[in-house]
Amino acid sequence: MKPVIVVNYKAYYPQSFGENAVRIARDATRVYSELKGEVELVLAPPYTEIRRIVEEVRGTGVKVFAQHADPVEPGAVTGFIPLEGLVDAGVKGVILNHSEHRLKLADLNMLIKKAGKLGLETLVCADEPETGASAAVLNPTYVAVEPPELIGTGISVSKAKPEVIVRSVELIRRVNDKVVILTGAGITDGLDVYAAIKYGTSGVLVASAIVKARDPYSVIKDMAVNALKATRGQ
Repeated sequence: MKPVIVVNYKAYYPQSFGENAVRIARDATRVYSELKGEVELVLAPPYTEIRRIVEEVRGTGVKVFAQHADPVEPGAVTGFIPLEGLVDAGVKGVILNHSEHRLKLADLNMLIKKAGKLGLETLVCADEPETGASAAVLNPTYVAVEPPELIGTGISVSKAKPEVIVRSVELIRRVNDKVVILTGAGITDGLDVYAAIKYGTSGVLVASAIVKARDPYSVIKDMAVNALKATRGQ
């Protein structure tokens, strides 16, 4: 299976918006091409940037996800984001239950099932291994375990809490042997990605290390190359 790197743009300003957002997409497509598509790259920009990022990566193999969706049907739901609108915008999937945008279990279940019917992949975030296993029962495409206390710290979970990764893989595999397991929180460089995969995951969910970087291309390339090395046992 290909290693996976998911880039959550969050809503940093100005890094996550406008030409800065497009630059990250261009850098990602460059890395994807250079590595001949052997690493799965997923970009999750703010809603305002989705269409321009979708157009930027069209035909390249790089995927675009939304950062969230609301458990609502289209209609009189001012300010909410139904899944149908995301499909129309051209995304391939959606992040759900990020620690900065939590969802109730019942709502998560509804969204995963509905996304599947609409042809969207789902990446569910979890704060603990047990939560990750609970999410895996719902059959999302990906489960990403991210201890919230490490998010944005620059201290990676693979260094500070490797036992969280090992325990997550163990529990999730007990209930679902097909879901793609990712980890996140504090992922800074290629060595963090390498370690995360060596501990049993398929890749990482990363944000500021790429989005706030002076040279996003170099960081993406470093992470992608190390992801390949780890996957190949090098």
